[in-house]
Amino acid sequence: MHDDTMRQQYRDALEVAHRRALEWLDTMDERPIRPELDVDGILERLPHDLPEDGADAAAVVEQLAEASGPGLMAMGSSRFYGFVIGGAYPASLGADWLVSAWDQNTGSRQPTPATAAIEEVAAAWLLDLLGLPAASGLGFTTGATMANTSCLIVGRDTQLRRAGADPLAGLQGGPRLRFLAGGAVHTSVVLAGRLAGLGEPVTVGADGEGCIDVAGLERELAADDAPAIVALQAGDVHSGAFDDFTAAIAVARSAGAWVHVDGAFGLWAAASPRLQHLTAGVADADSWATDAHKTLNVPYDCGVAIVRDEAAMTAALGAHAAYLPAVASISDPYDRVTELSRRARGVPVWAALRTLGRRGAARLVEGLADAAATLAEGFRGIPGLEVVNDVVFTQVCLAARDDAETAALGEWLRAEGTVWASSSTWRGRTVVRFAVSNFSTGAEAVRRTVDAVARGAAALGIRD
Repeated sequence: MHDDTMRQQYRDALEVAHRRALEWLDTMDERPIRPELDVDGILERLPHDLPEDGADAAAVVEQLAEASGPGLMAMGSSRFYGFVIGGAYPASLGADWLVSAWDQNTGSRQPTPATAAIEEVAAAWLLDLLGLPAASGLGFTTGATMANTSCLIVGRDTQLRRAGADPLAGLQGGPRLRFLAGGAVHTSVVLAGRLAGLGEPVTVGADGEGCIDVAGLERELAADDAPAIVALQAGDVHSGAFDDFTAAIAVARSAGAWVHVDGAFGLWAAASPRLQHLTAGVADADSWATDAHKTLNVPYDCGVAIVRDEAAMTAALGAHAAYLPAVASISDPYDRVTELSRRARGVPVWAALRTLGRRGAARLVEGLADAAATLAEGFRGIPGLEVVNDVVFTQVCLAARDDAETAALGEWLRAEGTVWASSSTWRGRTVVRFAVSNFSTGAEAVRRTVDAVARGAAALGIRD
């Protein structure tokens, strides 16, 4: 194809994408959050047989947008509270578009110096903002599941090495490893343990808000002297509660355990002078996982794996081949994650942090927590409803007098469309969980949310 023709196709396709993207963003605040059609409905709008001949690039993008529109969830809405999903700052969205246009495989520093350098700056800013050791290794993953997996693999290999085994021989060449966690451990950590060959964790109990039972951890560690990996939690997915890191890490350290912290959304509390008490002691762990596409509000997908000992991270995750360019004294991006090939996920992180600055990042985190507290206050004024968790960060769990009413309320809200909140089960009760994660969730969004919940409760006859 002629160069001029190809350039014109890029322009035409991107102009359609730009127009349709702005149409989507412009309607975000008022459109129903739920999709209008399910998967089957969208399948009916798509061609099923692969065409014999191709089509114009702009027409393809137009068809894609038109067919997909009714099946899109307004996850970027200020009133979307499901699954702990943030929005996207304008600069981060713009940076993400550039990442796709640049198409840099940011695995090695040498072929992709621009994106590798931007990610290195973003990594340094993240470590500074979160109060973690400046010399730590940091890699950008798909999300918290792979961030947790990356960190647990490093912990696994380190514990094998400490026991005198060779990690390259695999788990079968070393001693039995123990994997321990609190009773409210998140499913991403459970999956990460399985992927790392550790199996599902032995749980040591938790208090009513989901914080690890430190005494139970101490008993379990004392019962067996096998090398251990302990997973702690910064932000319970239901209550938002934080483990007692100072006490739990001290207990784990005394037993020679590797300590990992799953902080998918909660680790960001460290960025706020007002809220950083929630993460007191967390910097004493060995590794940490978080998501930038949650609290930091960058586009999907962007997880962050952090390990105190960068050399251990590189030893466990590093790749080596004759065709891969490398500098012996410097680790490459692919030495800190489980992937060789990946997009430059750290570039939108850089854009978000450059937009916010230190003070803006603190305001972002505090704004999410303030919105959660205001939601809880509003919900408490609705007859027949109860906020069942201590609202310490960004999570609010709501329940009616019985599970059937609570389940009906969740279904009513999601069908009505003003609000989207997840239904779940917590402490033996059905709850509707509101995870405040979007930077745009302000006073008006909170007011509309409380109003929608009140209308739902009235429509369903929920009362004291």
